[in-house]
Amino acid sequence: MRYFPAMSKVEIIEELPKLTPAEREEIRLKLAELDGNDWLDEDDPLTPDEKALLDSRIAAHEKNPGTAIPWDEFEARLKRRLGE
Repeated sequence: MRYFPAMSKVEIIEELPKLTPAEREEIRLKLAELDGNDWLDEDDPLTPDEKALLDSRIAAHEKNPGTAIPWDEFEARLKRRLGE
């Protein structure tokens, strides 16, 4: 049996931004199901810039932990900002 894809990989990637947040979440869950928990493994390390950003944010938090907010509050603010 031969497989004839309806869309190329490039076409699929181009369509991703057009999906709703719920549709993108469905895709993320399916990919996680297929790939397991290896979303960021040794084959896909942080760039030096990403590591530096994380290090600076961790240092800022350790210096002033009182500025942190609970996850629920962050999530609510983000949803309001995104209009969800």
